[in-house]
Amino acid sequence: MNSLIPEYNPPDFARPEFAEAPVVKVEPAPLDGVVPQNFHGTSNHPEYVHLGAGRWILAGESRMDSVLVLRGETLEVVEARRVKRGDPVVVGRTENGEEGIYVHTSGFTSAASAAADKFTFRTRGTRETPFSRSYDELYQVLRHDRDQGNIVWVLGPAVAFDKDSRDAMQGLIENGYCHALLAGNALATHDLEAGYFRTGLGQNIYSQALQPLGHYNHLDILNEVRRAGSTRQAIAELGIRDGIIYACETQKIPYVLAGSIRDDGPLPEVIADVYRAQDAMRVHARKATTVMALATQLHSIAFGNMVPSYRVLEDGRVRPVFFYIVDMTEFSADKLANRGSAQAIAVLTNVQDFIVNLWNNLKKP
Repeated sequence: MNSLIPEYNPPDFARPEFAEAPVVKVEPAPLDGVVPQNFHGTSNHPEYVHLGAGRWILAGESRMDSVLVLRGETLEVVEARRVKRGDPVVVGRTENGEEGIYVHTSGFTSAASAAADKFTFRTRGTRETPFSRSYDELYQVLRHDRDQGNIVWVLGPAVAFDKDSRDAMQGLIENGYCHALLAGNALATHDLEAGYFRTGLGQNIYSQALQPLGHYNHLDILNEVRRAGSTRQAIAELGIRDGIIYACETQKIPYVLAGSIRDDGPLPEVIADVYRAQDAMRVHARKATTVMALATQLHSIAFGNMVPSYRVLEDGRVRPVFFYIVDMTEFSADKLANRGSAQAIAVLTNVQDFIVNLWNNLKKP
């Protein structure tokens, strides 16, 4: 595998504790959407179950807070609400093989990392952390996954409030660095507002000067898009020729807009049913090899819970899923880690500066 992508170190199932492990147990789901008592709840780490005679199988993907359904020799990770009556659900609450279940947390840990001192300073990213190396590694990851992976962006509206960051994100989309975009009503609305009025929440996107009656602009653009019947049609009718959503539409990049109670409008494409929105986002969680989550705390945590820490490639190799969270404070990164996405790499900076810096380096030959 490319030296940029760390090699996966699978468990040594010849070790005595694995050789002596029992066969995993399953119990039928008693009802649709109801799992057996003592069900095994999944993490986003690689998870194996023992089928007997030393044969351990890896779930092809995982996610937080779901269950394992064992169908013959295929192990599926399924949200509990989607389980059907009679489905064979894996049961057992231990994770070290005692019940035929093993959660592998060190698959991408290098020998040097494993041998490091137990006590060290500055092991977590904070506001005083230098991020030069993080940027350099990120440039390499994105260049690799542009052609050999799947890059998913999770964006808050702050990216659309500044002319330069909005232009930079458009450049990234048009040059192959985005395979899917996840956001809420606000990001798309204010991006379209910028494309039509050159404002974001009534402020000029370059000078940040308030415009007369500018606080109506996002409501007016919502009304115009709803009148047109779709964002694509509105872009054509209103003559919008730039921006993030414009780039997604012209480059045929899928985007999922998940609704919230706060939404104005909303845009016609916004999915109001949270479970339909979750299902639509999960489609892209199953493909992602790199996730870029910028300035949107709840959306980042939600998608983080859907994304496994690894991906099984078509040739059977296992690679990590990179997850970057970019925000101005440690709070979002800590919250994400505390919800199970411990592999997330934090870059603590202004997101407008971040996205411009990213594009200025990636657009170089």
